[in-house]
Amino acid sequence: MREYAFELSMCAALEADSDGILARQLGSHSRVVDVVEVRPGPAFDERVAITPERIPPPAIESDVGVGRARYWKDAFELPPDRARGVVDRAVEVGFFEAERRNGRRYVRQTARYPDWFDGLRAFENKPDLDRPGDLSLQLRKDVSLSLFDEVVLVTESYVTGAHLNRLPEAVGVWRFNPETGDLEVVREATPLPTDEAGLAVLDEHPARVDVEPVDAAEKARRRRRIAERAYGKGWRPGALPACERADARGPPFRSDDALPYCTWKGRFVDPARECGPDCDGHDPADPPACDPEAVRAERSPWEPDPAGTDRRQAGLDRFVGDAGEPD
Repeated sequence: MREYAFELSMCAALEADSDGILARQLGSHSRVVDVVEVRPGPAFDERVAITPERIPPPAIESDVGVGRARYWKDAFELPPDRARGVVDRAVEVGFFEAERRNGRRYVRQTARYPDWFDGLRAFENKPDLDRPGDLSLQLRKDVSLSLFDEVVLVTESYVTGAHLNRLPEAVGVWRFNPETGDLEVVREATPLPTDEAGLAVLDEHPARVDVEPVDAAEKARRRRRIAERAYGKGWRPGALPACERADARGPPFRSDDALPYCTWKGRFVDPARECGPDCDGHDPADPPACDPEAVRAERSPWEPDPAGTDRRQAGLDRFVGDAGEPD
């Protein structure tokens, strides 16, 4: 549980110093990245106006545009059931609008998808460098693929020269104190060539390394998917412990952060794994009152209730998804 508490503390401190979007535990090729920071680009406000939710990547990559509406089955290279689910979700979040023509469903984008982010930074959290696990391999994978503009290792340990020598030179190293929020940059990260082809490290053996080439276009697609997941997900847990000793305020250097802080344990906790009758400090009560979405909106440029870009005529939506009609 130490890494979980460390990660929440780091995110809270990083959010206070960032003008971007943060998210935890995002899949990236063959592994899960602890924390991703999405840096806003010039068209960021255009993305904010569409929806607070993640836009389904197949909807963005489809042949649906903002001009003439298209028959949905002609716009996707997906199995029909999968394409139908993507269309339904894209309409639900406000990226598509739909209409019926002769019993068929036609869709168009409510807005052109913008080039809205200016960079991605990945953080690998490892409070204790004396227990590195697969850290070196994970970071070599990140540098080799260069999917992120920067990769940073964050630790609570004292960082020695031996530690630095075991890590790829391009990886930045930060030392972070989760109790005070103090941050020390031990080594700056080197920008990675995200607009060039990369090599995905699949596996390492004593005599060889298995790799897979990934071209620049595929990397751009993966980067967009990561940014979309980050925008829709965020980093705060969705629920707080139902316990008298749970506190949504957190330690003194972060107040009212809508995070699961346990006054009995003296740290952040994972409600799904640590809280409940099996905990010796459990004292049943309603969860602390808080609004994680409101806190996220206050602390970041994410907008929970944008004006939207839906151009549907009044009453047209009643024809969308009628039961019994052909698609």
